[in-house]
Amino acid sequence: MRFVDEVLVEVTAGHGGRGCMAFLREKYKPYGGPIGGDGGRGGDVVFVADTGLNTLLDFRFNRRIEAGRGEHGRGKGQHGATGDTKLVKVPVGTRLLDAESGELLFDLDTPGREVVVAAGGLGGRGNMRFVSSTNRAPRRVEPGLPGETVNLRLELRLLADVGLVGFPNAGKSTFIAAVSAARPRIADYPFTTLVPNLGVARVGEDSIVLADVPGLIEGAHLGQGLGIRFLRHLSRTAVLVHLVDLSDPRDPLEAFDTINRELAAFDAALVAKPQLVVATKLDVTEARERFAPAAAAFAARGIELLGASAATGEGMPALMHTVMALVRTTRAAAAAATTDAPAAADGAVETQAS
Repeated sequence: MRFVDEVLVEVTAGHGGRGCMAFLREKYKPYGGPIGGDGGRGGDVVFVADTGLNTLLDFRFNRRIEAGRGEHGRGKGQHGATGDTKLVKVPVGTRLLDAESGELLFDLDTPGREVVVAAGGLGGRGNMRFVSSTNRAPRRVEPGLPGETVNLRLELRLLADVGLVGFPNAGKSTFIAAVSAARPRIADYPFTTLVPNLGVARVGEDSIVLADVPGLIEGAHLGQGLGIRFLRHLSRTAVLVHLVDLSDPRDPLEAFDTINRELAAFDAALVAKPQLVVATKLDVTEARERFAPAAAAFAARGIELLGASAATGEGMPALMHTVMALVRTTRAAAAAATTDAPAAADGAVETQAS
């Protein structure tokens, strides 16, 4: 399945039906009077976060979304039926932004969350609604109102606890394959991973979700390599695991700084996330020999360099317990900060402008 994480769509709610102008004509009722019914309301367009989806591929081929229009009113006081609501399923973590301004309208970051993106138009009133003491036979009706139309940019941001970052071929795909059931493409050349991969890792009685994004290179924020377009998928993670390939002749501390510069160029909040720095490929002789000097260089910066080999499993259980502990601590701190935040003013209601 192709991975699509950004699309443009046009969303149109249903138009309201028009009111009916009719007069009652039955035997023995010569003055039956007006009896035209109202038009039905147009259907809404509702987006819902669905855990069964993980890509926006369906919208690549269907960029126009419309709800049903309301039925027109009929004689004998029959009102038109309401138009069918259009329920649109999107992956959890989808953000709905205004296509022109880029303003965030909705964030479907919770499974099952529903939002009305475009409201249907009201139906018009039939002539039976305009009867008065001075106008017993009104010939006035109303047209239905048009439904709302919005142009949206759908942007998917994967929900994960841990994000794996590093240079291409640093061992991210091997790492996620070793700790989860994910089976990303693995090869001994750069840019094997072209789209993000998700994996669920069991750690004791708990589990965490890891996201493997394509590797970065120097100048990624300028479009070098695969650029930084996939880094948005790290924005919801609690912890970053920064993999450093010690079998690469590149200076590991320089590699670490380069990746962090690219993260900061995309979003300073990414660099502020807790990071675990892990030296990979310790099954390779050159990498094992370089581990001690590299650990000393990182220690001089106040950074602990962990070591593991995803290929042989050396150090992986202890590393995953460390990752799990940091995720728990970070999530707990974030929850506490949210709880301690000042409550909204009494009576304030969150609204979304049309």
